[in-house]
Amino acid sequence: MLSPRTETILKSIVGQYIARAIPVPSQSIMHDYGLAVSSATIRNEMARLEQGGYITRPHPSAGSIPSDMGYRYYVESLEDIKLPPAQQRMISHLFHQVESRLDEWSSLTATLLAHLAHNMAVVATLKTSRCRYKHMELVSLQETTALLVLVLQGAKVRQQLVTFEQEVTQSELVVISMKLNTAYSGLAAEQIPDREEALSPVEQQFSDCVLSMMRDEDEEGSAEPYFDGLHFVLEQPEFADSRHVQALVELTERRSLLKSILPRILPGQGVTVVIGGENESEIIREYSVVVSRYGLPDEAVGTLAIVGPTRMPYARAIAAIDYLSWLLSQMVARLYGREETTRHSAEHQ
Repeated sequence: MLSPRTETILKSIVGQYIARAIPVPSQSIMHDYGLAVSSATIRNEMARLEQGGYITRPHPSAGSIPSDMGYRYYVESLEDIKLPPAQQRMISHLFHQVESRLDEWSSLTATLLAHLAHNMAVVATLKTSRCRYKHMELVSLQETTALLVLVLQGAKVRQQLVTFEQEVTQSELVVISMKLNTAYSGLAAEQIPDREEALSPVEQQFSDCVLSMMRDEDEEGSAEPYFDGLHFVLEQPEFADSRHVQALVELTERRSLLKSILPRILPGQGVTVVIGGENESEIIREYSVVVSRYGLPDEAVGTLAIVGPTRMPYARAIAAIDYLSWLLSQMVARLYGREETTRHSAEHQ
């Protein structure tokens, strides 16, 4: 645990380096916080921080830059991080204008996150984690042909023609649909085979069709994520080195990799910050990721992330991700006819 003075010096180093991207000398720390101590005392504190692994120096006579450990301490010390009320009202108004146009949510979110954090934003679109059976209807079209209308939770509807060898009346189809609706309501595809139901050959045929349709739905996967703000990252001094540019371009092209490195967190769990070497994937260990999920657990879930160099404005990025994930979760709750999440908007004022 750092002493209050040492913590203040570390925060000054982190804050100044984030703002200016140049090593921070002891004189700048004195001017930054107005510490009533000598320059020698500050240098001694900086030496302790360096020994503890919180800061590094490019060479002995240079100023200091934060390490991943220093950034982690800084992030953990942040308190009461919120977007200003005026920005919250502006964002809420923008989403109110597109609330009925689900296809515009992700692109608007990515654009807002990129501009708020001046880094790259990634938005994985709303996706039901596993489709779940809600109900089905069977409509007789001919004596041996019926239309199977499968309704999944989340208002997704799938249809398929089913033919059978013997004649089946509409009244028989109603009985079959009622039986399967009772047996399968709320189940995911992998749970249906475990139901020990005595089914006639025709009922089994419809059950097999339902299972096949649900598996196809699960295998479709999420749409391509939205990216915005790459230019903000490329304008930063870290990317004067072409090697960093190439790594970042590779990161944006390998979108499946980006999804795999995002922490497996649930809506309502809050914002997660992964700094530099804390990332499991080698390709992103020179970057930080600020990420949250939005939506409804076990219904529909999306992901919001800000990706940039470890010299990231963490407070602004966390506040932006936090507010937008909360706002989108409210909108998803209304879309699904659920009560809004318990976290009240007053917390963002």
